[in-house]
Amino acid sequence: MSTLDPVAVFRMEAAECLEAIEAGLLDLTHQLDDKGLVDAVFRGLHTLKGSGAMFGFEALAAFTHHCETAFDRVRKGEVPATAELVAAVLAAQDHMRALVDQPDADHGDTGQKLLALLQAAVGGSAAAKEAAPAVAAPAAAAPAQQKKLNHWRIRFSLPSNAMANGTNPLGLLDELRELGECTVRANTAAIPPLNEVVPNELYVSWEVVLKSEQDRSAIDDVFIFVMDDMELEVVDIVDAPAPAAEPVKAVEPAPAAIPAAAIPAADPAFKPVEAVPAKREAPAVAADSRQAKAQENVRVPAERLDELMDRVGELVIAQSRLSQLASSSADIALRSVSEEIERLSGELRDTMMVLRMVPVATLFSRFRRLVHDLARETGKVIELVTEGESTEVDKTVIERLADPLVHLVRNSIDHGLETPADRLAAGKSETGTVTLSARQSGGEVIISIKDDGRGINRERVRAKAESSGLIAPGQPLSDSELLQLIFAPGFSTAAAITNLSGRGVGMDVVKKTVEALRGAIDIESKPGEGSDVSLRIPLTLAIIDGLLVRVGSGRYVIPLSAVEECLELSLEEDLRSRGRSFISLRDSLVPFLRLRDLFRTGTKPDVHQKVVVISTGTERVGLVVDQIIGDHQTVIKSMSKLHDDVATFSGATILGDGSVALILDVGHLVAAGQQQESQMRVAG
Repeated sequence: MSTLDPVAVFRMEAAECLEAIEAGLLDLTHQLDDKGLVDAVFRGLHTLKGSGAMFGFEALAAFTHHCETAFDRVRKGEVPATAELVAAVLAAQDHMRALVDQPDADHGDTGQKLLALLQAAVGGSAAAKEAAPAVAAPAAAAPAQQKKLNHWRIRFSLPSNAMANGTNPLGLLDELRELGECTVRANTAAIPPLNEVVPNELYVSWEVVLKSEQDRSAIDDVFIFVMDDMELEVVDIVDAPAPAAEPVKAVEPAPAAIPAAAIPAADPAFKPVEAVPAKREAPAVAADSRQAKAQENVRVPAERLDELMDRVGELVIAQSRLSQLASSSADIALRSVSEEIERLSGELRDTMMVLRMVPVATLFSRFRRLVHDLARETGKVIELVTEGESTEVDKTVIERLADPLVHLVRNSIDHGLETPADRLAAGKSETGTVTLSARQSGGEVIISIKDDGRGINRERVRAKAESSGLIAPGQPLSDSELLQLIFAPGFSTAAAITNLSGRGVGMDVVKKTVEALRGAIDIESKPGEGSDVSLRIPLTLAIIDGLLVRVGSGRYVIPLSAVEECLELSLEEDLRSRGRSFISLRDSLVPFLRLRDLFRTGTKPDVHQKVVVISTGTERVGLVVDQIIGDHQTVIKSMSKLHDDVATFSGATILGDGSVALILDVGHLVAAGQQQESQMRVAG
């Protein structure tokens, strides 16, 4: 049994904490007066500092302390929240992440520079500090009876594993005593008999009556590290009857561990506690519910999911072999077992695929920071809109799509969106919009990056392509073919090289990555209205449902999600269509490809050939095969490096008899069919 390294666990939790801080800061950018967001960011910084110190990340704790202090002053109203402060803490957060990943590395004077920016962002700090004593002096001269003294009743219980996780309840009580005069009472009703006590579990809860000039937020700060897992009730008892004040005062000199029987029954401050013995089982039930909640989610390393996926894939291949043996056997019992194994392996496959699915929200959330930084760098006013964030995609696809989407978003902001002045001159709002959306269509997910900018200048694209030798001068191209030129290696229409663009490598990377994912890219652009780039990506790269077909003596798999329908192509119709390669399908002509000719099988066609109509997006093409064998659970195996330039196939799979079947690349075949159709039309 492997044991997780505590430092590794801290790094994972620190990464989540930093993401939460970043999200809070970006939200705060649009709502600088939102006290709830300020408190949330402060709590995140406070947690990160405390956890870092506990695990020995002293540099992280020391650096984070300054950011925490800045937000503490914002919470207290000493300085306002400003865009400059948010930007400074965002930059500081990147340094915090570096201190988490490489605590022993030499980070130079980065920390000092960031702290200088932070100090400049709270520029009124020195003046505020100097003014504080002057403001406090009149207050000190005021009569003591004018100070507001709050009376709080605090009840709290920690999770049963609190002490095992390093939380000391006595430390929390000491912090409460520092806030003012308090009386502490321990509730021991939940302590089981001695022979049932677990030494490292906590059974005691507490009730505290506190008299302090501090407000509720000071009490919350005491419990900030354990707030999510504990039960806390804070009641303002300032409105309690006047006689109640004297008994509380009389009890205060007594020791904190005073027995319950010694507390006067007439003391209204403790009336609710007197009813506690009637609910002896309640704390235990609450603890069980908290433990159940904590066990709802389990953190599993991604490598283990990948390994499990490999095992499920091998099981599917073995099940296919068993099914083939059972189909050729007259043994009824063997067939029954084979059908049951097929059902169970199918369910296991579906369950495994769900485990690997991740909402695209985890991908889209990364771009809020990117858009924020680019807006400050370019001086443009940009709004990021996300849609379809609940759409789920295989985690491997999510990981590999991150870089292409970065290039596309940067390209939309730099090339697509105009400056505020240009937008106003064009009759648009000065705020440019970049929309990230995702939706599922069959076995694909379509991710779109849309902007409302100037659109793609087709004349400039053509001129650049001709000057670069990508196309011949005056070469006829469809609009789609012209727009696809922007993905050519080294292609850029930028007048100058900047930090954002101009080198012509970004869009080339996008195309290569999407094609490696067996996907395709569609572009639409209208001058003056903006551009829309859509990535069509398979939902998964592991196991798919496929249609097994035979062409000549070879067997191939067509992804079932791309199959629209199957038709029979008689020998007479095949002969009539020679030279045309079109089939009439419900009053529309659909081009088709003879896979026997494409793969050069050298065999004669079957008498009853079949046409499998496949589609991607709005484009359709037919594939002529000799035989349709049936559906097949396809475990996708990657092609070797030697076959990288074979665009017709996207992978391979192992059949039940141990032979290999190649998986057809639907996108490439549809493009080839459409190209054939265009050539036919040009030829007349």
